[in-house]
Amino acid sequence: MNLTVLGSAASYPGAGRACAGYLLEADGAALLLDCGNGVLGNLGRVLDPLALDAVFVTHGHVDHFADVYAMQAALRYAPDGPAAALPLHLPPGLFERMGAVLTEHGRAEFAEAFEVSELADGARASYGAVTVTARGVAHSGDTFALVAEAGGARLVYTADATLDDALRVVAAGADVILADATLPEPYRGRAPHMTAAEAGTLAAGAGAHTLVLTHLWPTVNRDAAAAEASAVFGGRVIVAEELDVIDIEHEEGT
Repeated sequence: MNLTVLGSAASYPGAGRACAGYLLEADGAALLLDCGNGVLGNLGRVLDPLALDAVFVTHGHVDHFADVYAMQAALRYAPDGPAAALPLHLPPGLFERMGAVLTEHGRAEFAEAFEVSELADGARASYGAVTVTARGVAHSGDTFALVAEAGGARLVYTADATLDDALRVVAAGADVILADATLPEPYRGRAPHMTAAEAGTLAAGAGAHTLVLTHLWPTVNRDAAAAEASAVFGGRVIVAEELDVIDIEHEEGT
């Protein structure tokens, strides 16, 4: 599997960045994990949005779904006519809440653009060689980590989450953890997110070989975040940058 970072910012994007979004590809399958503001523009630099097999939205905060509205336009007004409905996996009730800001005509087009499936803890979806399992985590409302597996490799995307025993269970056995690292240390515990050090603690306990820090406030010092994670995790630490491509591989002994 290959993971392309399309958006690494939390809450609002800094200059040249976008909010949460990651393209996961394996053996011809292409999945979008979250679709925050600015993601669609970066996606278009590496893949035609019409080539996606599915979109997963982890929870109902705007920085994780804003560009689903733009995706609707790309699908409904594709060059060769309206595209087939794209599978969209998201928390219960979110699709209806998103439609509430649209006109009646807009809601109808929105519904035509997507084939909606609601996420639930333990729910699985397979596209080509990739199987994605949703796991409930502690954040705000219905929030789901995504566990993607293909070819013996295991990626755990924490979504936005606090570090607790449930998240440790979800992360166990991961090769690569794509982790919420929103909070600088002075803000630890002030919001339902992890610090870089907490993300490192999660990766160390899970036995992962690689930790990717993401969902960072634009004001966070990224070099300091990497150092804080590395102080508690002995594996590879990557701070996500837009358009980074990360190999998701299994390594024996992890």
